[in-house]
Amino acid sequence: MRVTTVGVVGAGAMGSGIAALAASAGCRVVLLDIPGDADPASPNRSAPAKNGLAKAAKSKPASFMEAAAVARVRVGNTEDHLEWLAECDWICEAIIELAEPKQQLFARIEALMKPTAIVSSNTSGIPMATLLEGRTEKFRRRFLGTHFFNPPRYMHLLEVIPTPETDPAVIGAMNGFAERTLGKGIVIAKDVPGFIANRLGVYGMVATMRRMEQHGLTIDEVDGLTGSLIGRARSATFRTGDLSGLDVLAHVTKGIGAATGEDFALPGWVLTELVGTGKLGDKTGGGFYSKTKTGTLTFDWKTKSYVPQQRLEGGDIGQAIRLPVPQRLPAIKTLPGAQGAFVRDHVVDVAHYTLTLASELAHDIVAIDRAMEWGYGWEAGPFQVMDALGADWLREQFKAEGLDIPPLLDLVQGSFFRDGEYLTFDGRYEPVPAIPNRLSLASLAKSGRVLEDNGLSRLIDLGDGVACFEFRSKMNSLGQGVLEGLEKSLRKIEKLGFNGLVIGNEDARAFTVGADLSVVSFAVAAGAWADIDQSISGFQNSVMSIRRAPFPVVVAPAGMTLGGGCEFMLHSDTVQAHAESYIGLVEVGVGLLPGGGGTKELLMRFTSELQNYEEVDLFAAVKRAFKLIAFASTSTSAHEARAMGLLRDRDRISMNRDQHLSDAKQRVLDLAPGYLPPAERTVRALGREGLGNLEYALWSAKEAGQASAHDVRVGRAVAYVLCGGDGAPRDVTEQDLLDLEREQFLSLLGTKETQERIAYTLKTGKPLRN
Repeated sequence: MRVTTVGVVGAGAMGSGIAALAASAGCRVVLLDIPGDADPASPNRSAPAKNGLAKAAKSKPASFMEAAAVARVRVGNTEDHLEWLAECDWICEAIIELAEPKQQLFARIEALMKPTAIVSSNTSGIPMATLLEGRTEKFRRRFLGTHFFNPPRYMHLLEVIPTPETDPAVIGAMNGFAERTLGKGIVIAKDVPGFIANRLGVYGMVATMRRMEQHGLTIDEVDGLTGSLIGRARSATFRTGDLSGLDVLAHVTKGIGAATGEDFALPGWVLTELVGTGKLGDKTGGGFYSKTKTGTLTFDWKTKSYVPQQRLEGGDIGQAIRLPVPQRLPAIKTLPGAQGAFVRDHVVDVAHYTLTLASELAHDIVAIDRAMEWGYGWEAGPFQVMDALGADWLREQFKAEGLDIPPLLDLVQGSFFRDGEYLTFDGRYEPVPAIPNRLSLASLAKSGRVLEDNGLSRLIDLGDGVACFEFRSKMNSLGQGVLEGLEKSLRKIEKLGFNGLVIGNEDARAFTVGADLSVVSFAVAAGAWADIDQSISGFQNSVMSIRRAPFPVVVAPAGMTLGGGCEFMLHSDTVQAHAESYIGLVEVGVGLLPGGGGTKELLMRFTSELQNYEEVDLFAAVKRAFKLIAFASTSTSAHEARAMGLLRDRDRISMNRDQHLSDAKQRVLDLAPGYLPPAERTVRALGREGLGNLEYALWSAKEAGQASAHDVRVGRAVAYVLCGGDGAPRDVTEQDLLDLEREQFLSLLGTKETQERIAYTLKTGKPLRN
């Protein structure tokens, strides 16, 4: 049962986002919405779906992973084009959150869907049993809930809600498609109002507002206390509300409250002063927070006005946030004043509610923790938080608050999680369910699979004769310790006779941000030019050692893959990139050029794509490489990196971060039999003629006020390498180009302007135009 064609009904924020994700993954998509005009001949008949697609194409952050994916979406309306759904393998309903319109739509879909199609609802809280009223047994077996989180491209969680009648094969097919193709983390939720994440998340939001009023705190204080401090996302409570939309929050709280009979009512000021006046969060430019030209303002719920934002930083809170979660959480037990009282009350509220409802919402506590981590960006799920606080402390707090002791807490033997096991609802401890195809470097390291470790990098045995080289420096920057670790690891792999090597990590932020500029700046200040020259040469050798290794090397970037990290990637046998990889050669931002083979590699890659054609102008390859480097172009996804030429046709993309390293390992095993390292290459350098063309373009940019004198100097250094110098056209080797890179890198590093750019970036994290 394969899913290649997807139908989405409803082109609002969620529907268009789901369509964009499916199209980005390579699926053909049908996107339908209600007719925009009663006249069947009207050109605006399908305007709602067209407008939804247009908004998704222009959204920030981007809904699509590449602009070309928009062409995979076919738009129409539910009156004239519903039959298009007959060709779809999966039909996802994402219309208004009312049961009756959904039921009517499903009746129409049932009449035309193919027998093998899967039908689902993206409802955020309406029970599946309600939606299935009036449907046949055949339809019921093909139906389940698929609750995505907003924005669908970026939020990892997908809650799958089967009914007792859903065919197990349908559940398996949906899970497999969502995990592999869409890149989602699957949590099976029970068919109850709000499911798992929204039930707990919305409760926590409402309870937070009430406690804020009780303790007289500000929105800024509460967001400082309910974010990283307690293992939550940095967006905390109110920033998350602005991201989701206050109208959505009001609708969901009302719906869950009506369905459960629980009190989910928002404070009156939220409904009257914000929702009632159209201040709905980011989509309207203001909600709990409002961004202005002079800075961010925060809504003051006491005065009903906006005031300058006052971030909660420093002191005990600032110190605690820097600790790991198990050490960070206990710090709230002694936090003084109203802030301390508030945060203790808050975690107790959430813990008691979670313990009480756990078995009603999910099949195990692992699903609950994963739902909150993947759906709300929590660093630690509620049961991990409870373990950090301690079961005995929770019992004391419940008694002090006059709360009952939930039966699940009485079953705990020390902690909810211990030694790779979790507490079941019947009091036993069982192994934590594995995430499909996930390789955990942290778990492998704990089990004694570390082959080398110098503190800044380590080599881990992945099994099957494949090892992984992992950066472990700050932001995975590429300093001397990392390069020495790589050299030692390559020798170790060869000595052990392994099949090959993966270079990758599990860092959610960055594969690597590139070279450690602080070391470069220090060496320049010391006048250690011979050492700098040697370091650049050493970095080039490290990069080329990946290319020359007698076994396959697969680089697995994810997140920021900048500068030297991009150069590592460009020299691998093949790349297994995560879809959310932001790749670029960004050295010109600090007044340098790619000196670790990046300039050389782009020239050779783009020229090789042209040289088999007769009478082709090789300057096109030079120009393409120059634009990527000179503009510090960085991809917004791995798919865009492929369109830019930073990834090749043979490079692959993993949609699911959990499966990323496993995919990279498999690529090594695919390449290993009969592997031979690639031969050294030469390329035709255009010399003075090509250089003159690029110099003219730089001069024109300066005359137009688009480039400073130093921008021109940096650009000329890039052009000089790409053209193989300013002599006659000639064939150059890889080493010739590496030597030119090093020469120009040193020349730029010696200028006052580049040194100022490096210093400014180190101080502020931003580029300097000088």
